[in-house]
Amino acid sequence: MAFDLDMIKGVYTRMQERVEVARKVVGRPLTLSEKILYSHLWEGSPSQVYERGKSYVDFAPDRVAMQDATAQMALLQFMQAGRPQVAVPSTVHCDHLIQAEVGAVQDLKNAEDKNKEVYDFLSSVSDKYGLGFWKAGAGIIHQVVLENYAFPGGMMIGTDSHTPNAGGLGMIAIGVGGADASDVMSGLAWELKMPRLIGVKLTGKLSGWTAAKDIILWVAGQLTVKGGTGYVVEYFGEGAESISATGKGTICNMGAEIGATTSIFAYDDKSAAYLRATERADVADAADQVRGYLRADDEVYADPATYYDQVIELNLSELEPHINGPFTPDLAWPISKFATAVRENGWPEVLSVGLIGSCTNSSYEDVSRAASLAQQAVDKNLKVTSEYTITPGSELVRFTVERDGFLDTFAKIGGVVLANACGPCIGQWARHGAEKGEKNSIITSFNRNFSKRADGNPNTHSFVASPEIVTAMAIAGRLTFNPLTDTLTNVDGVEVMLDEPSGLELPTRGFDVEDAGYQAPAEDGSEVKVLVSPTSDRLQLLEPFKEWEGTDLKGLKLLIKAKGKCTTDHISMAGPWLKYRGHLDNISNNMLIGAVNFYNEKTNTVKNQLNNQYSEVPAVQRDYKAHGIGTIVVGDENYGEGSSREHAAMEPRFLGVRAILVKSFARIHETNLKKQGMLALTFANNSDYEKIQEDDSIDIIGLETFAEGQPLTIVLHHNDGTTDEFPVNHTYNSQQIEWFKAGSALNIIRRSVGA
Repeated sequence: MAFDLDMIKGVYTRMQERVEVARKVVGRPLTLSEKILYSHLWEGSPSQVYERGKSYVDFAPDRVAMQDATAQMALLQFMQAGRPQVAVPSTVHCDHLIQAEVGAVQDLKNAEDKNKEVYDFLSSVSDKYGLGFWKAGAGIIHQVVLENYAFPGGMMIGTDSHTPNAGGLGMIAIGVGGADASDVMSGLAWELKMPRLIGVKLTGKLSGWTAAKDIILWVAGQLTVKGGTGYVVEYFGEGAESISATGKGTICNMGAEIGATTSIFAYDDKSAAYLRATERADVADAADQVRGYLRADDEVYADPATYYDQVIELNLSELEPHINGPFTPDLAWPISKFATAVRENGWPEVLSVGLIGSCTNSSYEDVSRAASLAQQAVDKNLKVTSEYTITPGSELVRFTVERDGFLDTFAKIGGVVLANACGPCIGQWARHGAEKGEKNSIITSFNRNFSKRADGNPNTHSFVASPEIVTAMAIAGRLTFNPLTDTLTNVDGVEVMLDEPSGLELPTRGFDVEDAGYQAPAEDGSEVKVLVSPTSDRLQLLEPFKEWEGTDLKGLKLLIKAKGKCTTDHISMAGPWLKYRGHLDNISNNMLIGAVNFYNEKTNTVKNQLNNQYSEVPAVQRDYKAHGIGTIVVGDENYGEGSSREHAAMEPRFLGVRAILVKSFARIHETNLKKQGMLALTFANNSDYEKIQEDDSIDIIGLETFAEGQPLTIVLHHNDGTTDEFPVNHTYNSQQIEWFKAGSALNIIRRSVGA
């Protein structure tokens, strides 16, 4: 039986009534996304039309999911709300703090020893407040959610940017910061600007070497890393119905790389089959009763251009396998052109490591298809020269693929099975030799490939592909190999070709597991003590941020003018810094250390205007804070792209940065800044970015009359006595302005419960 079945049935009961009302209010047929959004309004049944891309809307999500790195700060914030239990079903998944080094068993043991106090904290706080707790080794949050909690027609928020993975089962699942999760767990509405809609019509059918991963790799190439910002991407068509539920999850997962709010597929027979295979026949039965509400109206599919803001069409029968990268997930190459690109760009041709698995591609189907290629390497006497690793997405998958012999097959080609955790995908990879900074290439079935992300080496050229292509490349040992056309020489000197991969969507003998890793909360948590040591360097109880002082901000110093791409990895690195995710003071020592300073083209070295010396970014900011001086950070396009980590907003707030001024924001990061009482501003004219000088003193004018839709003014006081003045925009609504005035959204929650 499924978790929270009564809640799911309640969603379906309300959905039927609310969708019928929404059709009348909106006055036209509805897309799938609109059906779910309008049936999850905080107000209940819809009473007005919400304008896409403009209207801020309060929603009532059905559940919350958190991974261990972000759950620490989210739950530390929730503890301040004063509630005895979470208001909606919520879970914690221990997947981010396990470092890949030697192999699954030892790496998991090391993590349990190293992270004991964090795991004990998360376990105890889950016990006390009624959250489901998934222990280290249980699996990656998104795969575990897909197997246990995702359901068609539901709405979930999660403190990880790849939460949209659950869209593979027809759920509106959106990545958020911990403050948003804290709000929803506290029983408050969750606010989102009504998203625009991109429809992706899929025709034809995948075959041969092409996999579901190639669809999103192609889409990323079409839309770029910010082309989906503010949009839900809704896939439909006969091609969509031919893709497995886990394949759909792969596509939705990596939709985060185009900046999409989320991605979604309609409920269909593939969805039902997966629900039944994962022992949720009761959910499938309930969904079957409302199947018409779990897809767009027929009129939408008949004339998609009328109902979506943008429509893209892709014939799966003509799609080539793709490889994206390096250094950005939207640089898309069909495999027929990739070898030429490698040679023309001088990328390292020798492949050092192939890595499959992760939250994006670790299903039974993925593993079985990759294993079919590994078996060919054995059968055809091919010597595998690249390192090769396998990261299972969950203990359920790992146990089942071990039972079915796939892990033994990988071992025959030297494959190393890593823990059921994020590992190299998020920088939790103790890669031997990476510290040398050597130029090299790796290829993964992960979702992100930013510089330094996997192993900390800026010279590692990381490429993204399907598990099948990754495995074939690892067998060949070089990036210029095209398995569709090229031969390989085996140990006997014979030229052989790899046959097309084969596999199964679902195990014929069913899934199996001895211990999935779930820990139910205490029936009565009132006497449970939350474990936080006052001397810990990994956990720290929070102090409220100060309220706005009620005046314009004057005399701010420029902390850094970031040049080019500045993702959340640049603002708050992961990797070894993950251990401080529950200690705001300590983790603030990584603030913006990866951002490139416009003035000297270096990272982690900025000018301190108090002494005219260059020093590390956190050290300079702490000096300004000690002197009571606020600062401003200036950035480029799509600032805050990447992970949902709210630490990228909390660290500047904690250290005294007052405003972030950029050309454009990634959605989650902009919301995180607002929640923490920061000013998130954008240039009205992007050319004004050039006017900001290294020694500027900066004023922000207009805050005393701060209002929705009204620009503010930046005044630059240059070192030579001249000034520049220009308008800047913001997207704050009246409620968000109150967050700013109160010092943070959490401060308002605290007031409301009298904490």
